[in-house]
Amino acid sequence: MSRFLACRLQNLIFTLAFISQKSVLFMEYNFTEIEKKWQARWAKEKPFKADNNSVKPKYYVLDMFPYPSGAGLHVGHPLGYIASDIMARYKRHKGFNVLHPMGYDSFGLPAEQYAIQTGQHPAITTEQNIARYREQLDNIGFSFDWDREVRTSDPEYYKWTQWVFIQLFNSWYNKKSNKAEELSTLVSDFEKNGNSVIEAVCDENTKIFSASEWKSFSEKEKSDVLMYYRIAYLGEAYVNWCPALGTVLANDEVKDGVSERGGHPVERKLMKQWSMRIIAYAQRLLDGLDKIDWPESLKESQRYWIEKSEGTSLKFKIENSGDVIEVFTTRPDTVFGVSFVTLAPEHELVEKITTATQKKEVDEYVIKSTNRSERERQAEVNKVSGVFTGAHVIHPFSGKQIPVWVGDYVLAGYGTGAVMAVPGHDSRDYAFAKQFNLPIPEVVKGGDLSKESYDAKEGKLVNSDFLNGLEVKAAIKKAIEEIEKKNLGKGKTNYRLRDAVFGRQRYWGEPIPVFYKNGIPHTLPENELPLVLPEVDKFLPTEDGEPPLARAKNWKYKGEYDYELTTMPGWAGSSWYFLRYMDANNPKEFADRKLTDYWQNVDLYIGGSEHATGHLLYVRFWTMFLFDRGYISVEEPAKKLINQGMIQGTSAMVHRVSDSNKIVSAGLKKNYETTAIHVDVNLVENNIVNIEELKKWRDDFKDSEFELEDGKLVASSAVEKMSKRWYNVVTPDLICEKFGADTLRLYEMFLGPLEQSKPWNTNGITGVAGFLKKLWRLFYNGGSFNISNEEPTKAELKTLHKTIKKITEDIERFSFNTSVSNFMICVNELTEQKCSKRAILEPLVILVSPYAPHISEELWEQLGYKDSIATAPFPVLNSSYLVEDSFVYPVSFNGKTRLSIELPASLTVQEIEKEIMNNVEVKKQLNGVSPKKLIVVPKRIVNIVV
Repeated sequence: MSRFLACRLQNLIFTLAFISQKSVLFMEYNFTEIEKKWQARWAKEKPFKADNNSVKPKYYVLDMFPYPSGAGLHVGHPLGYIASDIMARYKRHKGFNVLHPMGYDSFGLPAEQYAIQTGQHPAITTEQNIARYREQLDNIGFSFDWDREVRTSDPEYYKWTQWVFIQLFNSWYNKKSNKAEELSTLVSDFEKNGNSVIEAVCDENTKIFSASEWKSFSEKEKSDVLMYYRIAYLGEAYVNWCPALGTVLANDEVKDGVSERGGHPVERKLMKQWSMRIIAYAQRLLDGLDKIDWPESLKESQRYWIEKSEGTSLKFKIENSGDVIEVFTTRPDTVFGVSFVTLAPEHELVEKITTATQKKEVDEYVIKSTNRSERERQAEVNKVSGVFTGAHVIHPFSGKQIPVWVGDYVLAGYGTGAVMAVPGHDSRDYAFAKQFNLPIPEVVKGGDLSKESYDAKEGKLVNSDFLNGLEVKAAIKKAIEEIEKKNLGKGKTNYRLRDAVFGRQRYWGEPIPVFYKNGIPHTLPENELPLVLPEVDKFLPTEDGEPPLARAKNWKYKGEYDYELTTMPGWAGSSWYFLRYMDANNPKEFADRKLTDYWQNVDLYIGGSEHATGHLLYVRFWTMFLFDRGYISVEEPAKKLINQGMIQGTSAMVHRVSDSNKIVSAGLKKNYETTAIHVDVNLVENNIVNIEELKKWRDDFKDSEFELEDGKLVASSAVEKMSKRWYNVVTPDLICEKFGADTLRLYEMFLGPLEQSKPWNTNGITGVAGFLKKLWRLFYNGGSFNISNEEPTKAELKTLHKTIKKITEDIERFSFNTSVSNFMICVNELTEQKCSKRAILEPLVILVSPYAPHISEELWEQLGYKDSIATAPFPVLNSSYLVEDSFVYPVSFNGKTRLSIELPASLTVQEIEKEIMNNVEVKKQLNGVSPKKLIVVPKRIVNIVV
């Protein structure tokens, strides 16, 4: 044989061996190769790309995009992503043009803190973290349109965040038209009429001026006046200042008086800050909640956060002073029940009116109180504290002298920062009065003030001068009339919602596109955006307390004017990102109006409830603003919102005997005094610890003595938050490697209802993995791909269409966990029926596809299709296959079931009776005895009374 022929033969043998190996590979369900294959195909062929010019109906499904942390994803993170992906795939099957994008909320404090510790630029850390996230997301097989990816830290993205800021800066809120308008219209009104007839949402301290006065103002004076009206404005505000982090934190970033990130102390501080006049939208934000399909608990959180109050302002003159304390009250009917006035510790008058004898005590109290967050002070209803200022006010009607106190239950950010305390009819005032032995007068009949305050808004007024004898509702109206008549105040609507502090004293955020010329803030021309973050030598504030951007060398506008040194908050980029996905690569505008009109808003938004009063409030605010200014056609960002539950960790603990190096199995710990020690859950399977791996994991276990049960070290378990601290983090990588991504997807859904929290436990995952193998074997029967074109039986058609009905209903009501159970039932029935028919299995693959896309794509290809299964039409239910032809009747004798008889479902009662009485088994049971009564309930039971 020539060398040439020998080489050809060798190559042929190798090729045949490879083909044989490959066919064997796919005869068995090899999820590793299948998933790798289809992820590569999807990346290349892009079957999930949304079409901006489609005649199909649109469906926009969105996940709250993640902050890319260094730890990557754990198995709890993909829960919502899997649910949204099922819906996206399902809607494609149903003929929709689906937009299902993903991006990264990539500005954030963790990357900056890491930069401070290591010196590594946050951009580098963020890029590395995004690469890790992308790898994990790809491995799970999500059908994202990656061509639309956004990153909030990308200058080409935050260019448009800065653009939105400029629109907010150049807008005011017109109460007459009830919307935001271009600032030039306000200036035009000032030039014609001054501001006396302007109805605007503005600073309460805005002074009235005429048109001639406006024209006489200097440029700086005009700028200052306009700042009282701008929606994005520079003003003084109480903020949550965190000295350790060197920045201002949002309310939702503060927990129990410390920063959520790092647990550093937070204090309340009055600072000049950029803010957003979200209060202008308070009523619309409330009203809009009735028009969107969001969880009621989340809507209630927003209602509470905004909290509308109808009442009046009321002024109390300070004794021996020209100053007044103004309060806002919803209960002016109780004005004669005021026995003291309480100021918030931050109130500007506290220092001014406190007497010399009380100064030391008041100063100490103010310092202590202002170091606690407003949330903490609101939450601690049972903790009563306060101090007397030594000052008094004069009651506006009775002329009585009333003491002025300072109490931290009063918040500077709500109302006027002062309350007229009516302890007889307000529970917090009552607790304060009891604590400090202050009078508790009764002015509304109906309660027992010796036991508690009477807060109900019903009853007759007493001890109240001109209000005596009136019911509460009438008394409120009468009191407001008298207050306005005496010029003591004015009826008004108030909201708990405060303007949102916008500036942050940190580096890693969007630069605010503002420069200062002669002390006047100016926004950059739009054609000069983006204003890019400058390089700095360190990411810390400067030695004299300036924000990190002050470290940038020669960073000035046109080399001359100082830039704003604070950056935008974490919520800025996420407040409009759903719009950028519609036109993610547009360099000329934030999104083409034709595309925002087509995609409108999100049809399904999935994310955590922890964003209720943060992101989900701000994104509604910015959406309404952009609608007002004519840039988009919708007022709400999302029609439907689902809050997915949390997947909690199942921690594992071993038990060390006190004062020894002995580890005992969980069942033996009762014999000793032990300490529980958390161990890595990846060393534990079905509560059994791998002792050799445990020894390698930590040195303190290396030389331990182990007392076992039946030769095994059994761990205890507990459900806790999934956290590195408890060593209970399970990564999706591990599950995908061991069981496959389709198993992970199905199992996360199988754990329970999407909205509920549930513990992660891999003990049940083998059942889901087994289901996929069983599904595979329906197609690979007898060692090869074996599909027949025979007509299906009635039983097979019934199984299929029963499943179509249930899966469709499950998906439409977001009951993804029950779908998995229904798939299992279906595959079990088809296995028993030995079904291998194309007419049954082909629709089944499409049904399974949204949940387990990799195996579905592979089987679809094996069925002979070249295109992706992604857009294959969803199977249509034929209800006629679900009609029962027969019914199995349980037959009872004197109430006890003895046998079952299958009869045609169409029989009448008389026909059923005849069939029953002629049945051989029934005759045996009767043994010649005539029944006293025969009870037939069609399609239910037969009962024979003898």
